[in-house]
Amino acid sequence: MKRSQRGLWPYLFLTPAIVLFTLFLAVPIGYTVYLAMRRTKVSGLGLGRGARREVFVGFDNFAAALADAELWQGWLRVLGYGALVLAVMLGLALLFALLLDSARVRLARFSRIAIFLPYAVPGVAATLLWGFLYLPSLSPIRQVLDVDLLSATTVTYSMANVAVWGGVGFNMLVLYTTLRAIPRDLYEAARLDGASEFQIAVRVKIPILTPAIILTTVFSIIATIQVFTEPTTLRPLTNTISSTWSPLMKVYRDAFVTGDLYSAAATSIVIAAISLVLSFGFLRVVRNRAFGEG
Repeated sequence: MKRSQRGLWPYLFLTPAIVLFTLFLAVPIGYTVYLAMRRTKVSGLGLGRGARREVFVGFDNFAAALADAELWQGWLRVLGYGALVLAVMLGLALLFALLLDSARVRLARFSRIAIFLPYAVPGVAATLLWGFLYLPSLSPIRQVLDVDLLSATTVTYSMANVAVWGGVGFNMLVLYTTLRAIPRDLYEAARLDGASEFQIAVRVKIPILTPAIILTTVFSIIATIQVFTEPTTLRPLTNTISSTWSPLMKVYRDAFVTGDLYSAAATSIVIAAISLVLSFGFLRVVRNRAFGEG
């Protein structure tokens, strides 16, 4: 076989991945950008052939999206929701991972499965399950606490509870797997130096876990920004969740309720851009600790 022919084999193996990337990522993104720069122009009463036509409007749709108060109100709600979810979910994931990695833990295998199992429940099913528990007429929680869990002041916490319940297990598994890869000799050396289990966790395990914690935080930030399932599924159960509660809900409303695909496309690109800024901004702040970069 000639050298030139051997050089083609890597590209042949890459072809399926390139085709899938092009069809299911590059083309949809390109088409979204195309729609975001166009608008339907109506002539006269909008009746008859040629009365409606698609025209190029440049960045007008992006300007309208950035000036939309509903979008920024949704961002404020999501930021508050995300701060709550990230703090509780990652805190519990770290706590459970450290407890399961402890030398004195009992029923570790059962505990891992029990903590991870909620992650295997589909988001819609999990939200419906909790939604029925939140309903005032059905909820045993309401009978004990006498709190309306779907009111305007508590619905964000109720949605955050669903996200935490489903997300702790996955993040715990990532952190726990990282802990299991740490050589046991480090722990033995710390014990010989007189360190307690708590000191080992704080001074040995958590510093080594820092890159994994940062990784799960980035994934969680992206997932939180894209919150859609919980508010959309709970919305029929209460009138405290608007159709634009989160930015993605606004995109859905514009695209499939009002039929404005062009505004929805521009808004979705704005959301993607903000997500990238937040994710890479977080990485830039912590990259020194995560990757040893200045």
